[in-house]
Amino acid sequence: MTRWAMIADLRRCVGCQTCTAACKHANATPPGVQWRRVLDMEVGEYPAVKRVFVPVGCMHCADPPCMHVCPSTATRKRADGIVTIDYDLCIGCAYCAVACPYQARYKTDAAEFAYGGEPMPSEAQRFDPGRLGVATKCTFCAERVDAGLENGLKPGVDPQATPACVNSCIAQALHFGDADDPQSNISRLLAENQSFRMHEELGTEPGFYYLWDRK
Repeated sequence: MTRWAMIADLRRCVGCQTCTAACKHANATPPGVQWRRVLDMEVGEYPAVKRVFVPVGCMHCADPPCMHVCPSTATRKRADGIVTIDYDLCIGCAYCAVACPYQARYKTDAAEFAYGGEPMPSEAQRFDPGRLGVATKCTFCAERVDAGLENGLKPGVDPQATPACVNSCIAQALHFGDADDPQSNISRLLAENQSFRMHEELGTEPGFYYLWDRK
């Protein structure tokens, strides 16, 4: 089987927000909607205080709460672990946004663009009216992954088949790959480093891992 997963190395992330900008450019999300965000946190106690930058977004859970509350079955989990939304089935109830423990769901009711009325060329090219009035979120750039596989490319290795946020990371803090493949880049990183997943205690089994130290 294949389970697509993402890793954020907290030792390398510098909080530049390039992944946020790349995601916004690739998906033409409206102002205020950030499928990939980076939290700026302070940890520790004085005088040993430091900043930590934490990329967040949809965790593509193995047991996604958003899917269980969806009354129209618009939210689904693919066999490869990617959680998707069928905009044609979504009724815009936003139950999924309430159920998501990661605050990764958004709903936009009217078209909005970065500089007001008229969209920029990149926004116009990627604007999808089907995303109005429905729930939206990160999809791990599923269309890039699928197109890459059809052309014999390897997601997480070949940029054309890899999520935009991973490609853009200037610090190489983000990684993408098949967690079920013991030889993949993801599996090697998890084997060599200590990791955790956000809100693991909820039993959602996120497909997004955080590295924080070597084993």
